[in-house]
Amino acid sequence: YIMAEITTLKPVMTIIQIQIQIFLLVAVGFLIGKKGLFGQEARRDMTNVVIYVILPCSIFHSFETQLTAGMLRECAVVFAIAMGAQLLYMVLNKFLYNRYSPGRRVILQYATICNNAGFMGLPVIASVYGSAGILYGSIVLIPIRLFMWTAGLSLFTKTDKKQQFKNLATHPCIWAVILGFAYLFSPVRLPAVLSDAINVIGSCTTAMSMIVVGSILSDVDFRTILDKAYYFYSFIRLLAIPALIFMVLRIIGVDPVVTGVSVLSSAMPAATVTAMLSHKYGGDSAFASKLIFVSTLLSLVTLPIITAIMKVV
Repeated sequence: YIMAEITTLKPVMTIIQIQIQIFLLVAVGFLIGKKGLFGQEARRDMTNVVIYVILPCSIFHSFETQLTAGMLRECAVVFAIAMGAQLLYMVLNKFLYNRYSPGRRVILQYATICNNAGFMGLPVIASVYGSAGILYGSIVLIPIRLFMWTAGLSLFTKTDKKQQFKNLATHPCIWAVILGFAYLFSPVRLPAVLSDAINVIGSCTTAMSMIVVGSILSDVDFRTILDKAYYFYSFIRLLAIPALIFMVLRIIGVDPVVTGVSVLSSAMPAATVTAMLSHKYGGDSAFASKLIFVSTLLSLVTLPIITAIMKVV
């Protein structure tokens, strides 16, 4: 009985540890921002490094997973569910945030399309579902990455269609998705030294992003986090969407592990890249940073609850 309780608590403890790591990184950025060690120019330069170098490496490396014939069917189901979820988010974006100003609406829509399933999702899923969860979780990331740098990025690039297509077609993150897809189904593997180098660069994404977010927050009046917009978004992203996906998958009888992975992936808070892109393209980066902060803080409560439900239902 004691061992069973420990096994149940382990995923919850993993979630808490990940959340603590995120807030420590934010705290570092906040402190160096307050001390004047990380000003506006440094933020702009760091944002460019993250978007044009670190993120593409992280995206490409997320495709580096081996598919066996036996796993192909399950992975196809996971991929179809993840694609369906992304299309659902696009539909929700058509009406959920219309009452907000255009600047805020874009950020809320992007944060709905793209959550933090990469950094937070995979460790949580691995702690609950083991190696099978890691594989399925990696497949879930493919549609997220695809929509993140196509429909998502187009929200920030308000130009004519021709220029918008050019911006998307030449963006390094888009090419990371294209090359990642090709690599996923290719029999050729990169040399270990090159793969490891890409992984090392890509693994900096969360640390660099959260430090930038923390530095942006150093200029923010924290009394403004009481804005209802943050809590409305958090309700949609952390509770309503996972509940809807769970009910649909249970009704159609999807495998419990596939269901659990899909639901947990959909229950993650706003992605850190939301603030990075907002800062890059002249959006309301303070609003984006506070959205990440509030949704991540609230997920400290919602994720353990959802995880417990996934384990007992």
